Amino acid sequence: MTKREIVDLVARKAHLTKRASEEAVEVFLSEIGRVLSKGEKVVLSGFGTFRVISMRGKTVKIPKTDKMVTIKAHRSPRFTPGKKLKRQVIR
Repeated sequence: MTKREIVDLVARKAHLTKRASEEAVEVFLSEIGRVLSKGEKVVLSGFGTFRVISMRGKTVKIPKTDKMVTIKAHRSPRFTPGKKLKRQVIR
């Protein structure tokens, strides 16, 4: 499912215009990004938790060329599904 399909679905189910639906989806996604960029977590009950983890820098070997490459320390987003979402997917 794409963002466009989500916008269309929200518009249809919430009886909104596509423009209002697109704005709502954009605000929702940008707020998740804003909160994560501050290092905080986003908990959506029944759906899951978005959080940021810190990755240490490391040196890895690229198998195809045997070349060693250094990866800088960075932060990365992670998602942990909630129980309700897990049950939905298992069915």
